[in-house]
Amino acid sequence: MNTIKNAQVAIVTGASRGIGAAVAQRLAKDGFAVAVNYASSSTEADALVAELTAAGTKAIAVKADVSKADDVRRMFETTEQQLGKVDALINNAGVLKTVPLADTSDALYDQTFDINVRGTFNTLREAAARMNNGGRIVNFSSTTLALNMPGYAIYNGTKAAVEAFTHVFAKELRGRNITVNAVAPGPIATSLFLDGKTEEQIQTFAKMPPLQRLGQPDDIASVVSFLAGPDAGWVNGQILRANGGVA
Repeated sequence: MNTIKNAQVAIVTGASRGIGAAVAQRLAKDGFAVAVNYASSSTEADALVAELTAAGTKAIAVKADVSKADDVRRMFETTEQQLGKVDALINNAGVLKTVPLADTSDALYDQTFDINVRGTFNTLREAAARMNNGGRIVNFSSTTLALNMPGYAIYNGTKAAVEAFTHVFAKELRGRNITVNAVAPGPIATSLFLDGKTEEQIQTFAKMPPLQRLGQPDDIASVVSFLAGPDAGWVNGQILRANGGVA
């Protein structure tokens, strides 16, 4: 397929639903051509691509398990072939299952670190070799890291690693004019957060921020838009805690 030239090209991992889909929609409005990454079922990703395309955005769906280096390499290659070289990488793909540390199985530990940490590592490593100079990288941490709630030990461990990557990688890209930042959402009303929680638990989280509500995917998409855009050119190596003031 012939390469389509665009002003800017973005890869959004885990973009078929929730925060990732909202980010893809917002970046499309900002003028990016968007590669919508998904891990398994293409139904939601294809529907999002159809929506973006109908609105005049160049968009493709790209299947890739970010925990696998070969998949990530192919994701970048496909994006380059169909949209152009990557200007923005949004590392949204993640998994969250809350279990006390002592009750965490080896399989759950491996899955959480493979997707949340290895997945970020794989995309960052590939981006270092393939991204355009002057690009933007936005990783995803979590405000749970600051709250130290029971059940979040393994998940928090993965997000601590992502924050460490963010601080160091920003310095390792010296001379490329590529910024590396992370957004750390508070409780957001997506299936990742809501699944497995009782209504009482959900309401407890909603009352935690001084703004007295759960965040919405668009709240985070707006922050990512800022970090991926021209106004954030002097923001680098930072963690932006978008949580309504909960921590």
